[in-house]
Amino acid sequence: MKLHTIFFDLDSTLYPESNGMWQQIRQRIDLYMHERLGLSCEAIPELRHDYFINYGTTLRGLQANFRIDQQDYLDFVHDLPLDVYLKPEHQLRQMLLSIPYQRWIFTNSDLDHTIRVLNKMEIQDCFDGIVDVWSLEPYCKPQREAYQRALELAGAPDPQACAFLDDSIRNLTPAHEAGFFTILVGQNGSHPAVERAIEDIHDLREAVPEFWE
Repeated sequence: MKLHTIFFDLDSTLYPESNGMWQQIRQRIDLYMHERLGLSCEAIPELRHDYFINYGTTLRGLQANFRIDQQDYLDFVHDLPLDVYLKPEHQLRQMLLSIPYQRWIFTNSDLDHTIRVLNKMEIQDCFDGIVDVWSLEPYCKPQREAYQRALELAGAPDPQACAFLDDSIRNLTPAHEAGFFTILVGQNGSHPAVERAIEDIHDLREAVPEFWE
């Protein structure tokens, strides 16, 4: 396989969703909408779903409809004790460093949260760069412009020379359509937009040995 860059999503991809952290982030989002914006708890789930469908993320929907302070929102929803959910991942670190291509983070989270997570897992130096929500602004996954922006930032003009790992088929579909080699993380099974599916990031080498050939 002729590759230039492998893009990795962050949350629920480099660590398993089962650790509970992403569920807590979702709860913090609901709390922000209730406490900061005065929305009723009953109205929040439907509104979040609407923003997810129409804007890609709750953040982009809130920016469009409430003109929120983006940094305040990100600081609030990511205010979690990472020690509860994450630990050093030495095996993952060795695997990532053995991949003979550029490795980039491509996430809808912000840079501060991304660095905190990578540091806690002790894999912060395994990546050549980070494409975060600030560098994607005003776009985000799964908007097509976000993928083009990621390619530009990574210096990888040809999507067919890139791979992308994410826990969301919704995010993988535009990448597949653009020509990326797509890998679904967190579940097995087949999907038209997915070349490979793995239950855990640690299964990558066994599932895609071509990365090391």
